Amino acid sequence: MRHTAFAVCAAAALAAGTLVTVQAQQPAAAPAVFATPVQGAITMVTAGGLNIAVQVGKNGVVLVDTPPEALVPQVLAEVRKLTDRPVLRYIINTSLTTTAGNAAMVGPAGSRGLPFAFVGLGRPSIIAHENVLNRMSNAQPTTEYFQPSMDMYANDEPIMIYHQPKAHSDGDSLVLFRKSDVVVAGHVFTPGRFPVIDVDKGGSVDGLVKALGTILSLAVPEAFENGGTRVIPARGRIAEETDVAEFRDMVVIVRNRVEDAMKKKMTLDQVKASRPSRDYDAEYGATQADADRFVETIYRTLTPPAPPA
Repeated sequence: MRHTAFAVCAAAALAAGTLVTVQAQQPAAAPAVFATPVQGAITMVTAGGLNIAVQVGKNGVVLVDTPPEALVPQVLAEVRKLTDRPVLRYIINTSLTTTAGNAAMVGPAGSRGLPFAFVGLGRPSIIAHENVLNRMSNAQPTTEYFQPSMDMYANDEPIMIYHQPKAHSDGDSLVLFRKSDVVVAGHVFTPGRFPVIDVDKGGSVDGLVKALGTILSLAVPEAFENGGTRVIPARGRIAEETDVAEFRDMVVIVRNRVEDAMKKKMTLDQVKASRPSRDYDAEYGATQADADRFVETIYRTLTPPAPPA
């Protein structure tokens, strides 16, 4: 009986030791918020999968996009590690989709995390295209821009903002940090996954292709090797010009296939069944539902509007 009890205890100890060993071998879960250096004065802070571009310098902090509200304190903690002048000067939103943390950034949480120490500066300015402001249900004090582009200067660097009409939505902006040579693309460019075209908010496949072409016109590769302009998407890894070119070509090819099927009077279900994105589904990690959704948004944006009654 004693031998049996000893065997049971030994087996339990062995199992526990094996469990500890397996747990030790498993990689630690990625943190919800972490920072990645890009180049120049730009760092990318990833929060809950969403990328935020951070520019720091003598004038303070410029953010492009904001995280979910719950992650604002953690993002502020990462920003404080980057600069000894954590004064939030500007928030630039690339689309409505990336405004979730605006209120928390400029409100009490932001005030505690990034003290407004410069006399007379007041609260940070929030910059977005007017189409974004028009759709915000709880609009913060925002510097909206109406023209195709806007420029500003911060931390010894020109910052250019380019509106991209009817791309992922009708309020998308590309942000170029000219000295650092970094383009923030927002949801216009989504490496590793099919684009999301928000048709109900004015997005279109042709507008998306034009916006990707704009990124390519702003980006300059380093000769004969990796390097040059860096591109920060709303989600995913830091990219280069060749990545954007491959992504643009994929969108054009799938669009052309859908367009050709529509010319043959194929219905939406028939177009989906023909799988026009089949060459790219695995590469972009798309399920059948993802592929169908991508094809359907292309079909919808290429369908002429019904004539008025």
